[in-house]
Amino acid sequence: MKERGILSPSDLQKPLNKVVYGFMVLCIAVMAITMLYPIAMTMFNGLKSNQEVNSFPPRFFPQEWHWDNFPKAWDYINLPMFLKNTLLIFGGNLLMTILVLGLASFSISRIRVPYSRAIYFFILLTLFIPASSYMIPNFVNLKELGLLNSYWAFWLPAGANAYYFLLMKNFFDGIHPEIFEAARIDGASEWTSYLRIAVPLSVPIFATLAIFIFSTAWNDWFWPSLVMHTEDKYTLATAIYKYVINARNMDSSLKFSILFMVMIPPIFVFLGFQKFIMRSVNLSAVKG
Repeated sequence: MKERGILSPSDLQKPLNKVVYGFMVLCIAVMAITMLYPIAMTMFNGLKSNQEVNSFPPRFFPQEWHWDNFPKAWDYINLPMFLKNTLLIFGGNLLMTILVLGLASFSISRIRVPYSRAIYFFILLTLFIPASSYMIPNFVNLKELGLLNSYWAFWLPAGANAYYFLLMKNFFDGIHPEIFEAARIDGASEWTSYLRIAVPLSVPIFATLAIFIFSTAWNDWFWPSLVMHTEDKYTLATAIYKYVINARNMDSSLKFSILFMVMIPPIFVFLGFQKFIMRSVNLSAVKG
């Protein structure tokens, strides 16, 4: 059965509703254009010659299509190696978030941990501390632990993200407690309840966190350039900043080609996970 929208066909016949509806469609169209224009402009600039990119007035479509710019851009830097480093950081951060922060939030939400309320408010207070204020202490701690120039410089701090903790804790609060009580009656441990009940029911929140974590790993260049000291450990964003953005003798068309190739994967990641984000929180078998 087709769901009825906010406005029925008869409502749309009213002049005021037509004006409001047209304004809403116009706003959506403007938003779509402003989002798609930079991507399209980057792609078309990557298909132009270097002289045409720097010409004035600029043209949106290239006069001559230089498809060979993309193979040249791919070979300009070692994109597969930098991509591998980025994905390793993303995978480790996601695993630490699910295991460490997931277990911590599950414990505060569903297990009667002593002083759980005090622990919760303490973690909540850390959100008010500016990130720039603890960047240097984090760097010093990692240096003393000998974790610089290693992936643990990312994985270890990922297990102490207060924002992700609060998101998962609020999600676990919304799961019906009867499911976990039934599991305890059947002899399931808290670890089993988390892995076999909480994790499958938490696919929406984990998918949402996966997008956040991937976006951070993909876009962050400052922290990786601070803790990674060798080229073979650079992330993609750090390599782009060092070897593409700051390159003086590189053709502008090749810069745009590399930037366009780097812009595409996050779009597909979001399209792959967005269906999980929109799923309802009420995924449990018990209905209220």
